[in-house]
Amino acid sequence: MKNIALILAIAALAGCGADGAPWTPSANVGINAGTGGVSTSTSLGATNGTVSIGANL
Repeated sequence: MKNIALILAIAALAGCGADGAPWTPSANVGINAGTGGVSTSTSLGATNGTVSIGANL
């Protein structure tokens, strides 16, 4: 949970008031159900058009 809060804080700070192209944060959450059970996936990231960073949790 601390990792998610840290990544969201960094994405929020990167998107405000910095020189250059603004960073656009992105997030994706998925829930999958299959014969093996239920699984979840989460991804967080940011991009400024030239550089993209992300993390899959």
